[in-house]
Amino acid sequence: MQKVNHQLVFREDDYEMLTACLNDGQRASTFGPQVVEALQADFRKAKLVSKEQFPADVVRLNSKVIVKDLHNDKTMEIIVVMPDSADIKQRKISVMNPVGAALIGFRQGQQVMWQVPTGQKKFTIMEVINQE
Repeated sequence: MQKVNHQLVFREDDYEMLTACLNDGQRASTFGPQVVEALQADFRKAKLVSKEQFPADVVRLNSKVIVKDLHNDKTMEIIVVMPDSADIKQRKISVMNPVGAALIGFRQGQQVMWQVPTGQKKFTIMEVINQE
């Protein structure tokens, strides 16, 4: 998984939930090692902010995100969630999935890349909708 042109921002409460999930050895062993390593690397360089200071256009847990595939111009809408809430039929993608891990902490307008079975895909985050 590779990220492009980014300044990562995490909300403090999301960071706490995600690090607890990664530090739970039994749970973390069910996630791909690449995802775990990528998230841990992101945490080391991320800016943590309070709920009140968190920018509205940054992907966080429970964000609804519209992304555009730069190869074929198709868009898709997903919601980034904790692993226990993932449901592909409802377009709820786990943050521990390569797609969710690639998006979290990024802003609307930024580009991200992630590995898919057919190779690497490059996407632009078109819209971020945060509930609360």
